Amino acid sequence: MSVQTTNLKAKAAPPAPPKRSRLLRMLIWIAVLGLFALGFYLVSMPKEAPKGRVTGATSITTVTAKKGNIGDYLDAIGTVTPVYTASIFSQVTGVVTKVNYQEGQLIKEGNPLVDIDDRQYQANLVQAEGALQRDQNVLAQAQMDLQRYRDAWARNGVAKQTLDDQEKLVLQEQGTVKNDEGAVQFDQLQVEYCHIKAPIAGRVGLRPIDPGNLVTAGTSSSSSSASPLVVITQIQPITVVFTIAEDNLGQVMEQLRNGSKLTVDVYDRAVQKKLATGELIAVDNQIDTTTGTVKVRASFPNDDFALFPNQFVNARLLVKTLQDVTLIPSAAIQQNGQTSFVYVIEDNVAHLKKIKPGVSDGGLTQVDGINPGDVLADSSFDKLQDNSQITVATGKPSGTQTPGGQQKHGDQQKQGNEKQGSEQQQSGNKGT
Repeated sequence: MSVQTTNLKAKAAPPAPPKRSRLLRMLIWIAVLGLFALGFYLVSMPKEAPKGRVTGATSITTVTAKKGNIGDYLDAIGTVTPVYTASIFSQVTGVVTKVNYQEGQLIKEGNPLVDIDDRQYQANLVQAEGALQRDQNVLAQAQMDLQRYRDAWARNGVAKQTLDDQEKLVLQEQGTVKNDEGAVQFDQLQVEYCHIKAPIAGRVGLRPIDPGNLVTAGTSSSSSSASPLVVITQIQPITVVFTIAEDNLGQVMEQLRNGSKLTVDVYDRAVQKKLATGELIAVDNQIDTTTGTVKVRASFPNDDFALFPNQFVNARLLVKTLQDVTLIPSAAIQQNGQTSFVYVIEDNVAHLKKIKPGVSDGGLTQVDGINPGDVLADSSFDKLQDNSQITVATGKPSGTQTPGGQQKHGDQQKQGNEKQGSEQQQSGNKGT
């Protein structure tokens, strides 16, 4: 029994680990987490610029915000469209005897164009005039007889029936004479159709017929399909048809209702040369639902013939002019996402200031948030930060423009502005 008791005591459970070792492990984990938290804070906290960058001044060029006027334009693609286009067809059948115009000639209304052999129509006219002359004399005789019967009836020399019959005979002869007059007028018109004149002033096109060609009424036998004898397009004045978005229709109609005359400038295909300046004269009566646009028409004097029918042009519609607004060069505006800002220079320190840009034209932008006379940074945006020390570079500053000045408008300019905008956005991200 004593041996068994000794074995039972030897197999008893081991003692519990001391509380001191558990506390030690807890302290170690706390220390590790603390180190991680400290490292994360050091990495994420804003870093101060190096001492050399803070003390060193950035050399920049500057521009000055000014007060001026700027136009609010709508740009569109248009087509030069003549006010009138006349396709002249022959209205009689005959042989062309003479072509009186030169290809591409400028003509006036009433100028002779084409002559057709009119001898057969002259003969018909002579016959009609002869029939008219005969029936006029028959009518005169009937009227004389009627007067005699009236005098005789007053003396009871003829019966009333005879007088009544003569009166109706006169009416019949009057109808015959009127019919003859119509035949004469018709034959005169046929003769006139043989000598075609210009119905409008304008420029004639290429000549599709030659003397000796047989033409029929409505078509020309010189080609297999119906073709006109000549096509005339009016080019002074001339119009340009272009479209504007329905979102902009409201402001255009508001100006027209107020009686404003809206100016339209047109440029060539490359948007490098200004061709003409005119005035908006008409707006279509419905919106094209497939494109969400509405057609408008502008008129141009075209004194120098710079606009040619069916020519492709770029149109700029001046909706309104903003008066006495703050203008700055578009290149001075920086972007950070949807936020626009500039660097205002005060006491050789660049201060970041948010602005609200508006209308842009000719390299200038109307802005709210700064005042005329404020000096702005115009270069070295990748080195600027808020409160950066700066020095103004001597020499010729970067290209700036006088507010309200005339600038050459074009797609290349737009693309340049877009490129500047992307560079400004990158520099703005660096600077904020």
